[in-house]
Amino acid sequence: MATPYLGRFAPSPTGPLHAGSLVAALASWLDARAHGGQWLVRIEDVDSTRCQRGMDQTLLRQLAALNLHSDGPPVYQSQRTPLYQQALDQLIAGGHAYLCGCSRRDIELALQHSGQPKPRHGERVYPGTCRHGLHGRGARAWRFNTQAQPRLHWQDRRLGEQAQDVALAVGDFILQRADGCFAYQLAVVVDDAAQGISDVVRGEDLADNTARQILLQRALHLPTPRYLHTPLVLGPHGEKLSKQNGAQALDTEHPLATLNRAAAVLGLAEQHALADALANWVAQWRCLYNLPP
Repeated sequence: MATPYLGRFAPSPTGPLHAGSLVAALASWLDARAHGGQWLVRIEDVDSTRCQRGMDQTLLRQLAALNLHSDGPPVYQSQRTPLYQQALDQLIAGGHAYLCGCSRRDIELALQHSGQPKPRHGERVYPGTCRHGLHGRGARAWRFNTQAQPRLHWQDRRLGEQAQDVALAVGDFILQRADGCFAYQLAVVVDDAAQGISDVVRGEDLADNTARQILLQRALHLPTPRYLHTPLVLGPHGEKLSKQNGAQALDTEHPLATLNRAAAVLGLAEQHALADALANWVAQWRCLYNLPP
């Protein structure tokens, strides 16, 4: 590789790790070790309204109980606000960002008037109401202007070739909310670049974010890491397992069984001794992704 491998696991302290988040943590750790690189933990607490006090320490204890140790001290997004502001200022200066005065209700009404059908999942595509001015509304948020942006193509190490027209699929997305909180998309791009992350390994539910992040990387003249999106752990009704639908905290009292369940989702063989499990999975990971020994 042209640059040293540096990976990361970036949980939000909104609840303890569960089976789904462990799959992403284990995969990112294995990929780093399989490349002979380093693995960092980043606490994504930029949205303080959703975070639970002390949950960051719970997450770190859970990882340590499963022998997943960071190669450096954790980084906290809540301590990096000046970096996000600097990036936003750069986007504004470059003509990539504009002020928006729309509330959710305003967006709903505009889309209803345009006859755009409501999607079954997710939010509607922002119609660009404030792209050329606030039209008397008070400023609420900053958005990234996706107009005239090309259809993006990129390669995912597991999913293969990917493509998205962000303007059509997402629209002009939020960079900073009305309450002043910086959006995930901007924060993660700034953090990955500042930390020198070469490879992002995360759950497949986050694959849809990749195109927006590549647009921001290009606008900010930042490098684009390689991406690998892992399989999801599904609930009893086929939904993604998450904290929102009652996912149970990891069982760290039986670490081998817990790790074996995560490894099975990643297509790795069951192990029978905790002392050898991680090293054996690293070797399997190299074979799975055709990495040199």
